[in-house]
Amino acid sequence: MTRILAIAAGVALIAVLGGIYLITAQSSGGDFAQCRSTAVAGGGDIGGDFTLVDETGQTVTSAEVLDQPALIYFGYTFCPDVCPLDLVRNAEATEILEERGMIVKPVFISIDPQRDTPEVVAEYTDAMHPRMLGLTGSPEQVKAASQAYRTFYKAHEPAEGEEEYYLVDHSTFTYLTLPGHGFVEFFRRDLGGEQMADKVACFLDAS
Repeated sequence: MTRILAIAAGVALIAVLGGIYLITAQSSGGDFAQCRSTAVAGGGDIGGDFTLVDETGQTVTSAEVLDQPALIYFGYTFCPDVCPLDLVRNAEATEILEERGMIVKPVFISIDPQRDTPEVVAEYTDAMHPRMLGLTGSPEQVKAASQAYRTFYKAHEPAEGEEEYYLVDHSTFTYLTLPGHGFVEFFRRDLGGEQMADKVACFLDAS
C-alpha cells in the first residue's frame, strides 16, 4: 500500500510540475507559428548541445543524435506507468508518420543514470520501437541535457530495504526538434498518437 501511495503521489507531483513548467518555458522557432498549438511564455530558450552515452556505450553528441527530425522524451526505465504510456504513444506517432512517408527519430533520454545502464536502456527502447534511440550517461551529462531542455527530475529517497525500487519525479513533455532549427515544439502527455503525428507532420511540411 505504501508503494501504491508513493506512485500516486509521484504522478500527482508530475502533473503539478508540468503545469509550472508550461508557464515558465519559452518556445523558439517562430517560422512554424501556423503549426504551434502550445502557449508558452517567459524563461529561456529550450534545447541546446549535450553529450550522452548511447545503447552501445559510445559517447555521442546532440549533433550526432539529432541528425533528423526527432521526438525527445526524458524518463526512466523503472517508471511504473507514465513513461511506458508516453513512449508507446511516441512510437505510435512515429509509425503513423512513417506510413505517410515521413521519418522521425524517437529518442529516450534516461534521467536515472544510476540504474539505467546502456544495456538496460537498449532492452527498454527495443521493446518500444525498433528505431527508438536510448541515451544515458553520467549524472553530470544527464543533468546538462535536462537543463538544456528545461526539464525537471528528482529521485525519491528509497524505503529501507528497497534501495533499488525508488521512484523519480520528472517532467513528462515530448520535444520535437528539427535539423537546422533545433527545438520547435513540445507535446503534452494527454495528446494521442494520431494527434501527435498530425501536429508533427505540419512542422515537417513547413520545414
